[in-house]
Amino acid sequence: MSTQFKNLLIGKLLVFIFAFSAGCYYDVEEELYPDTGCDTNDVTYSEVVLPLLQTNCYGCHSAAAQSGGIVLEGYDALVVHVNSGVLLGALKHSDGFAPMPQNQPQLPACDIEKIEVWIYDGALNN
Repeated sequence: MSTQFKNLLIGKLLVFIFAFSAGCYYDVEEELYPDTGCDTNDVTYSEVVLPLLQTNCYGCHSAAAQSGGIVLEGYDALVVHVNSGVLLGALKHSDGFAPMPQNQPQLPACDIEKIEVWIYDGALNN
């Protein structure tokens, strides 16, 4: 066997060993999905969602302001935009939705997550 062939064979063997050993490691859930400190337990409309909307949305989307024809003040008005997907799409700055708050940075991820949990839990008037 020639030296060149042996070197080629050893090189391929090393690549093979490296490729398979690099893919074999133990995933630790805490490392993959670290705790963000966002408490999404017991998210209710009155205690969590309403204060977030009052602070971040009512300046433009109250019954008095009605910016863009969107009213988020009051549960009945809000649930229309929840059911259509517009509220969450706008807050998450998803494609096809006007990003809200307009001309402002996206709300903190934890605030959006709380609203999302409330929506996925049925968007109850609680």
